[in-house]
Amino acid sequence: MAIKGWRAEQTDIGALLAARHADPFGLLGLHEASGGFVLRAFVPDASSLTALLDDGAAIKLTARGSGFFEQLFPKRTARFAYRLRAENSGGCWEFGDPYCFPPVLGATDDHLLIEGTHHRLYERLGAQLMTLDGVPGVHFAVWAPNAQRVSLVGDFNRWDGRIHQMRKRIDSGLWEIFIPDLSVGEVYKFEIIGKDGTLLPLKADPFGFSAERRPSTASAVARTDHFIWTDEAYLRARGRQEAHRAPMSIYEVHLGSWMRREDGDFLSYDEFAGQLLPYAAGMGFTHIELLPICEHPLDASWGYQPIGLFAPSKRFGDPAGFARFVDRAHALGLGIILDWVPAHFPTDIHGLAQFDGTALYEHADPRRGFHPDWNTAIYDFGRREVVSFLCANALYWLDRFHLDGLRVDAVASMLYLDYSRKHGEWLPNSDGSNDNRDAVAFLRQFNTAVYAQHPASFTLAEESTAWPGVSRPVHENGLGFGFKWNMGWMHDTLDYFAMDPVHRKWHHNKLTFGTLYAFTENFVLPLSHDEVVHGKSSILGKMPGDEWQRFANLRAYYAFMWGHPGKKLLFMGQEFGQSTEWNFDSGLPWHLLEHSLHQGVQKLVRDLNLLHRTVPALHTHDCEADGFRWIVVDDSEQSVIAWLRMGGEGDHPVAVVCNLTPVPRHGYRIGLPHAGIWREILNTDAVVYGGSGGGNLGQIRAISEASHGFNAMAEILIPALSTVYFEYADHE
Repeated sequence: MAIKGWRAEQTDIGALLAARHADPFGLLGLHEASGGFVLRAFVPDASSLTALLDDGAAIKLTARGSGFFEQLFPKRTARFAYRLRAENSGGCWEFGDPYCFPPVLGATDDHLLIEGTHHRLYERLGAQLMTLDGVPGVHFAVWAPNAQRVSLVGDFNRWDGRIHQMRKRIDSGLWEIFIPDLSVGEVYKFEIIGKDGTLLPLKADPFGFSAERRPSTASAVARTDHFIWTDEAYLRARGRQEAHRAPMSIYEVHLGSWMRREDGDFLSYDEFAGQLLPYAAGMGFTHIELLPICEHPLDASWGYQPIGLFAPSKRFGDPAGFARFVDRAHALGLGIILDWVPAHFPTDIHGLAQFDGTALYEHADPRRGFHPDWNTAIYDFGRREVVSFLCANALYWLDRFHLDGLRVDAVASMLYLDYSRKHGEWLPNSDGSNDNRDAVAFLRQFNTAVYAQHPASFTLAEESTAWPGVSRPVHENGLGFGFKWNMGWMHDTLDYFAMDPVHRKWHHNKLTFGTLYAFTENFVLPLSHDEVVHGKSSILGKMPGDEWQRFANLRAYYAFMWGHPGKKLLFMGQEFGQSTEWNFDSGLPWHLLEHSLHQGVQKLVRDLNLLHRTVPALHTHDCEADGFRWIVVDDSEQSVIAWLRMGGEGDHPVAVVCNLTPVPRHGYRIGLPHAGIWREILNTDAVVYGGSGGGNLGQIRAISEASHGFNAMAEILIPALSTVYFEYADHE
């Protein structure tokens, strides 16, 4: 910058007024000059400007036109504190000068960001409330390395990009500014001039902790680091558990459609805490998995096209409300899992796409950077700054909101370069292979960071292919997830139960095939939202037969699922047999619970959850082969299967028996490991569940006669279309 004496050159003033100055912090603020210090400020609406010094002096600055002011303070030998008072015909106002403050970010931030290991970026970027040099305000920072200029705009400066032009950190491409006097609730965006000099659409803050409610799109200043938590005991107990050996029955919930207010509006986080949480806890679920609540512009995306990855959606309240929701869940013994979307993002103009005028967050080549199925951008997983951003976001939710787990959406789309692409639409590796090695490296870094910093939390992968080692540790060459959704089991069993029972004997393998690979991963058995939309019908609606048979099939299926190895997941509404497809735009049809058959399904799910939590054999070895043994695997003619679930030493085994035809099986012989009394602890044909009441009078007696490879046997009644559990009680 050319300086003649202490006065700014007109070319510098012109560049500043045009918001094209290369170094606004080098021009504005307080600077040492010959014979003292010079103070310069740009206040477009002011006709006069006065510096209010900390020693009580008031010095008027010289106007240079168009809101630019400057003044020499002769014989000053040290920097001094001041505020500014502006006046015009409408009155006067005082404010702190953002250009008098030093940088907040440092070389460590630059280094860790570009190295891809700045996992606590959420403590540095975004809008950080702080006190700097004794002055309260907000520090803003954003990554835009290819921008010519970045300004902060909001109501506080009338959205004028000339007023708060930010300081660029050359090494990293971070931009920052501290603005005194701002506080919680201020809305803001970034005004960016791209590499080619183009003024871009205003951008929301990638690290914004809160946002306006849609359709408005600005970020909002919020604190997420000062909540008062009361869940210490819960977290200590969680830390003593091994997730794969603990009970896990997940209630998957879309907050926008679990329940609505009478006027059709959304419930708040606090209202969900008072209604959803006691309901889920009373139903015996161990966890609630929330479809994505990160801020997103389109309700119809169900949250899977997020823009504000750090902001709990304003639809339901503020970040503090979400924290209270989680705290209350923990008080009730419920864990909270967040559906997390690092695979892709929408291309709305206020979001991450072309953020600084270039492909910054997304891969530049559309063959790797654009998803044709969803019309979304794909993150550039090979860019280390993007990896820092995503890993920091994952850790943010676990750190600031005490979440118990992260379910990672669309992992298969990340792993394969040719996912859902035709020949010529994808870019292979140099050796012609289709594995996305950058995405694999990112997922391993993400899981390593999560388990290193939050070892009591866990991650789950929605991964629908045979990719090996999804839930194997990274040090064993796996992806490092804690669990994987078992999509194959889900498809096979839904196909089977949708068949008329007369045809089931020809498809018996759909029930048994899953056990061939059941212990190759730590599996979750998911009946998720994806299975009850887009013309697929509800789970109840898939069942064949008349009304009685449809409900009997549903009850038998749920008990088959809860008895099968693997953790459990049920989407909301399925727990009471919702008869219609899920509608994201309205609340669940709770009126169905006026009918006894729906009440029966709900009671069954509650009892299944109780057994899952309290009977070790039904959860301890969900992920290990030594907790499972077939009893009857080959009776396809009668569509009967039976198996044994076993816990640890001293735990009583449980026999699970399914009859999947409408014909009751009297005197059906099964092998058992012990002679003596086996209590009938669950029967889906019980009257209380809506069944016909067939059963074994509460127990069976096994005798010492070999059968099915076991030392004992019993003859039992298996009611039509039912699943029955027997728990070993005592020796003869």
